[in-house]
Amino acid sequence: MKYFRSHLTAKLFGSYLLVVLIGMAAIWVTTRFTTPAAYNRHLQFMELQLMGGEMMMGQGPWQGQGRGGQQQGGVMADFYRNFQASFNESLIVAFVAASVVGLVASYVLSRSIIAPVQSMKSASQRIAEGHYGERVKSYGTDELSQLAASFNQMAEQLEQVETMRRRLIGDVAHELRTPLTAIKGSAEGLMDGVLPASGETYQQIHNEAERLNRLVNDLQELSRVEAKAIPLDIHPADVSRLLETVTKRMQFQFDEKRVALNLSLPHSPILVLADEDRALQVFTNLLGNALQYTPENGTVTVTIEREKNAAKFSIRDTGVGIPAEYLAHIFDRFYRVDKSRSRAHGGSGIGLTIAKYLVEAQGGRIWAESAGENKGSLFVFTLPLG
Repeated sequence: MKYFRSHLTAKLFGSYLLVVLIGMAAIWVTTRFTTPAAYNRHLQFMELQLMGGEMMMGQGPWQGQGRGGQQQGGVMADFYRNFQASFNESLIVAFVAASVVGLVASYVLSRSIIAPVQSMKSASQRIAEGHYGERVKSYGTDELSQLAASFNQMAEQLEQVETMRRRLIGDVAHELRTPLTAIKGSAEGLMDGVLPASGETYQQIHNEAERLNRLVNDLQELSRVEAKAIPLDIHPADVSRLLETVTKRMQFQFDEKRVALNLSLPHSPILVLADEDRALQVFTNLLGNALQYTPENGTVTVTIEREKNAAKFSIRDTGVGIPAEYLAHIFDRFYRVDKSRSRAHGGSGIGLTIAKYLVEAQGGRIWAESAGENKGSLFVFTLPLG
């Protein structure tokens, strides 16, 4: 009994066998109750035809009168007993044959049903051991095939998550190593007397430490937005006021790099449902990215338009542009198109990722467009109207 409870194959096999046994029992009970009456009725009909109706209508094959009737009843009784014995013998043979066929069919069917389940069990064990490339075969469109397809989809997503996790660890280690190496090199130079103990040297160490601090803060912010652990104070906000605020914050950086910042504000007020602080953070990240990749004497233009159910914010620059094959990954963590120049610009590589999560958390969409390398970029995001 314990084996049957712990093995699905045994349960299926037992269920098929039980159905066969119940069917045979039903046949046996039915024949025991119906065979005598049916035999009596058909035999009486034959007697009436053979004897030309000489017997009375109410008289059965067991009710012959006198010696002849008694002899006829005895013959008929013997005939019925022989018929019953032959019928039971045939029924037993049929039961045995049905049992053998039922056992074989039950075993084959239970094995065919259990095979995909066992395959998924083995694959899940290998996935649990870290082999995320495991897949199971799927045939047909039944429920088991649908389960196998869902299992493969789950395994593929787990493999992607594991790949992203490994890449994230490598990227974080690389990002942390760069400022740490610079700080360590400067400190060793000071201790060995190679570098002068001047304000410039200390400023360089401070800049690298500040860069390291920004990276740690960005990583902490990214983990919070990905886990949807940031509180949002959603309420109607004036987009013009938001843009004016972020412009005041960043105007000095644009002037220092000699990049023009042009604004195209709406003629009538537009209210959006957003968290003002998080919306400002999105603006800051996107404008900072545009400034980072726009050369001196370039232009960054911000446009706000009203759509049917949302406000559309467009940030266009005249910078290095984005090749078409990189657009799909531009919002990935630590992804940079210009990998040779990125670290000199001081970006952490996750500002666009944070902006994407913040926009989507507020019910909007974000995407990037570009005509190609050295043809500028366009970043667009939407927020629902208030």
